[in-house]
Amino acid sequence: MSILEDIAQAVVAGEKNKVLELTQRTIAEKMDPMVVINQGLVAGMDIVGPRFKNCEMFIPEVLQSAASMHAGMDLLKPHLKGKVLEAKGVVVLGTVEGDRHDIGKNLVGMMLEAGGFKVVNLGVDILAEDFVDAAVDNKAHIIGLSALLTTTMPAMKEVIEILKEEGKRDKVKVIVGGAPVSQKFSDDIGADGYAPDAASAVDLCRKLLPS
Repeated sequence: MSILEDIAQAVVAGEKNKVLELTQRTIAEKMDPMVVINQGLVAGMDIVGPRFKNCEMFIPEVLQSAASMHAGMDLLKPHLKGKVLEAKGVVVLGTVEGDRHDIGKNLVGMMLEAGGFKVVNLGVDILAEDFVDAAVDNKAHIIGLSALLTTTMPAMKEVIEILKEEGKRDKVKVIVGGAPVSQKFSDDIGADGYAPDAASAVDLCRKLLPS
């Protein structure tokens, strides 16, 4: 296997120290850091996503993989020499008002970042107006709304209604997720998509980006 394949496999295995060691070798060998990022680190996370979706990997393992990828990325950033890591798109992410659950939402954020998106993670218990303001301020392509309580799900529709009232609905896509959320609920409130898990959220965001 090539060193890039080794890096990808180390990311999948969540072997942070091995990722750092191999990434350091690519720096010593003066390999193009963008190639190392795309064909090593990100390639590893591209394997993790489908495995997680198919229940072949679980949340703790995915978090280890994401941490390993970010460690390698941090090592390479000083060597990019003016090259910019262009984000595929900007996603504003948060848990809706009244809901303080964040594990699933944070996992979605990590997976999106690994997939090349810029993520603005607002946190938990976020007002509908704040989602809209953050989307405008960050020129976001997508707003991702999370809820784990059935009582807080109506706040998702409120975000969409505010976007409509302010004439911004056609400028930003809205996706929803969380244990009680379903495709039917997404359709009923007029969202642009529903993701049952973090890997699906990445796929959905890719599909929703303007071509």
